Amino acid sequence: MHISAKADYAMRALLELAREPARPLTCEAVASSQQIPFRFLKSVVGELRRAGLVRSQRGCEGGYWLGRPADEITLLDVARAVDGELITLRGESLAGLDYPGPASGLPGVWRQVEADAAAVLGGTTIAALLPAPAEAGAGAELSGKGAA
Repeated sequence: MHISAKADYAMRALLELAREPARPLTCEAVASSQQIPFRFLKSVVGELRRAGLVRSQRGCEGGYWLGRPADEITLLDVARAVDGELITLRGESLAGLDYPGPASGLPGVWRQVEADAAAVLGGTTIAALLPAPAEAGAGAELSGKGAA
């Protein structure tokens, strides 16, 4: 299996945008934070914008935001936005794949791999991958005030 750089960079960029959804981020900021080549990221973000996964605003107050809530964007949405088909065989869709003789069962295996990958990616949202807020620190402050 191969995960493209585009899909990896797109997911990382969306996670950066989801970390602080109230403020826009520039491509430069995302590229720097995630150590992604800026020019490549700019192209990937354009594809995400066309797919409706990010929105943009020009100008000094501009940048990029998520196009919809992080809990409504799955990794499958992202992968399909930048790569199209989830899994291909020599660049072709698995849908019409058919082999003769003893290899006739192999296309079914490839389609099952695709279905399983789609289930995992489709069941994982951007929000689910965000680190949990530091709730332990808030609890310690509360217990400290009560003890004083």
